[in-house]
Amino acid sequence: QVQLVESGGGLVQAGGSLRLSCAASGRADSSYGMGWFRQASGKEREFVAGIIWSGRYTNYADSVKGRFTISRDNAKNTVYLQMNSLKPEDTAVYYCAVQRGRYSATISRRRDDYAYWGQGTQVTVSS
Repeated sequence: QVQLVESGGGLVQAGGSLRLSCAASGRADSSYGMGWFRQASGKEREFVAGIIWSGRYTNYADSVKGRFTISRDNAKNTVYLQMNSLKPEDTAVYYCAVQRGRYSATISRRRDDYAYWGQGTQVTVSS
């Protein structure tokens, strides 16, 4: 069984910052890559950022590159998403997810490559 619990969402003004956390427990240990996705109202869930199991490699959607930073603390089994210079278009429910396959050196942007998902945390950016 895998449990993912996101936190840190909220309401922020444009230009502000938020830090999301995703605490993993159960079978989602530090040998798995992790990803952040988001889903805005009326839109499909999209990839935001990913990080491999060791934290050495990361990957970002073009829309957030240079503004968001994904990181992980394997001792705490927690993944973070630092979001700076937020824009109204960043408004969405943000989900963390566990990528399939242990010790993978690649980061997938496909939702189907992620086996477990958190319940999501709402991020709202006002203009």
